[in-house]
Amino acid sequence: MNTITICDLAALFHVGVPDDERARPQRLLLTVEMELDFSAAAANDDLAHTVDYYAVSRRLIGFGQGRSWKLIETLASEIAAAVLDEYPVRTVAVEVKKFIVPEARYVSVKATRSA
Repeated sequence: MNTITICDLAALFHVGVPDDERARPQRLLLTVEMELDFSAAAANDDLAHTVDYYAVSRRLIGFGQGRSWKLIETLASEIAAAVLDEYPVRTVAVEVKKFIVPEARYVSVKATRSA
């Protein structure tokens, strides 16, 4: 098994329990770890045998368009489900970092899903 990681991808999402918090998009950081076998891609130097991480990053940046969530737990779970559904990965782990508690560097949740 091999891993492709997109670390701390900045994206804007409408998220938060209070309505006024969800009213404006917040900058969140996403880290997505995708497990797959990319040995054929490495052997042939061929993108067709792996996951195009640029395409995944564009998908994640646009994931929040026209949507909102109360919980980052829900957001992380939905992103993990979408990555599993749309890309040839066996396991995905999605960490969502939110900068809402002034005394903390960030708050994060991590959702792991397998095919």
